[in-house]
Amino acid sequence: MTLLAIDFSTVAVKAGQFILSFSILVVLHELGHFIPAKLFKCRVDKFYLFFNPYFSLFKIKKGETEYGIGWIPFGGFVKIAGMIDESMDKEQMKLPPEDYEFRSKPAWQRLIIMTGGVIVNIILAIVIFIGITAFWGDEYLPAKNLKYGVYADSLAKSIGIRDGDNVLSIDNKPVDNFGNITADIILNDAKTLQLKRGYDTVSVSIPPTLLKDLVKEKKKAEPFVDARFPVVVDSVSKTAEIITGKLSKGDTLIALNEHKFTYYHELVTLREQYKDSVVNVTVLHGKDTVIVRCLLKNGMVGFLPITPPAMFGTVIKKYSFVQAIPVGLHRCQKTLDNYITGLKQIFTGKVNANDSVGSVISIGNTFPGVWDWERFWTLTGIFSIILAFMNILPIPALDGGHALFTIIEMITRRKPSDKFMEYAQIVGMVILFSMMAYALGLDFWRLIK
Repeated sequence: MTLLAIDFSTVAVKAGQFILSFSILVVLHELGHFIPAKLFKCRVDKFYLFFNPYFSLFKIKKGETEYGIGWIPFGGFVKIAGMIDESMDKEQMKLPPEDYEFRSKPAWQRLIIMTGGVIVNIILAIVIFIGITAFWGDEYLPAKNLKYGVYADSLAKSIGIRDGDNVLSIDNKPVDNFGNITADIILNDAKTLQLKRGYDTVSVSIPPTLLKDLVKEKKKAEPFVDARFPVVVDSVSKTAEIITGKLSKGDTLIALNEHKFTYYHELVTLREQYKDSVVNVTVLHGKDTVIVRCLLKNGMVGFLPITPPAMFGTVIKKYSFVQAIPVGLHRCQKTLDNYITGLKQIFTGKVNANDSVGSVISIGNTFPGVWDWERFWTLTGIFSIILAFMNILPIPALDGGHALFTIIEMITRRKPSDKFMEYAQIVGMVILFSMMAYALGLDFWRLIK
């Protein structure tokens, strides 16, 4: 990969969406700690978006609290007086407890403060999913609408799927939304696919090894099966390098330098042979067949095709706000279930962690290359519920670890010593930073490859 191969405008859009989404999640999560801390009269020394070792990008002090933005975009923090946290302020802990300190508060108040961020993230995810459902509803391409069937990549062909097949069901459960086929196979650990092939219905077995290969493909954004559709022009780019002839909306492309093709994926494969070359494109313009001569700049003819959803038709479901509430709650629950299923597959070895785990680079890359508010809020809702789940895990240094020690204290009526909490915090931070370094290393390795 070279710098010249990077589309910096696309990277900027992805980065902008990621930073905005991440900032919303972190700020609201930390507010979940900040608000109850202030209600219970704890002193809050710092409230930060991102971490700020050595220096801050921005800071301002209001009252007793310093508000700021750090330079390491891995999260955020509130520093509550008298609490052993990532700041590891040992000097303060050596002094006698003050009434305004976290350690002086009753266990039930400390538990609320520590779980406040997780609670806010759960509420945020619910609100987002209800809002998305009420505002945009559901729109999807039904699998049955694919007039020309699917295009099967090499992995799909290896298990017996052919170009032109239609996917009817997965493990005999009918497929409705075509866009969910790959995810349904992965998350449900599917065993069989039922296909329509011509006038026949055939069943293909899914080998156990397919799951790892599918996750690897999904990481590379490669389709397992994709819609097969003819190449019909929707619009022509202003940057198209057309030498003679003309491309118009509704034209159908059928050949490149006399190499005939019928479907879009065939054109994608063929045009790579003529990258940055002048070619003759055979076009059906109404009832006429014409030749358009153009330069394949970066391998592109210079047009946008009519997409499968526009060509074959989508199903659109609209919901009132009241109807959106149960649907949004179900989406939130399903998102959590899918995430937990994915973790189980990693820990049981069904999926290779090297193909599944990623850092902020992978997260940022999930955002689209154009600004899409529906996709933005969907991803923000997904990350909010994941952030809540990860933070409630009983790992020292996470909210769940602190909450676990407090619950044990409430049951046994014995408070862990400050020294124990200090060591637990160190162990937790080592675990977390090791995991972050591992994920970041995997992303850099993928970029290099």
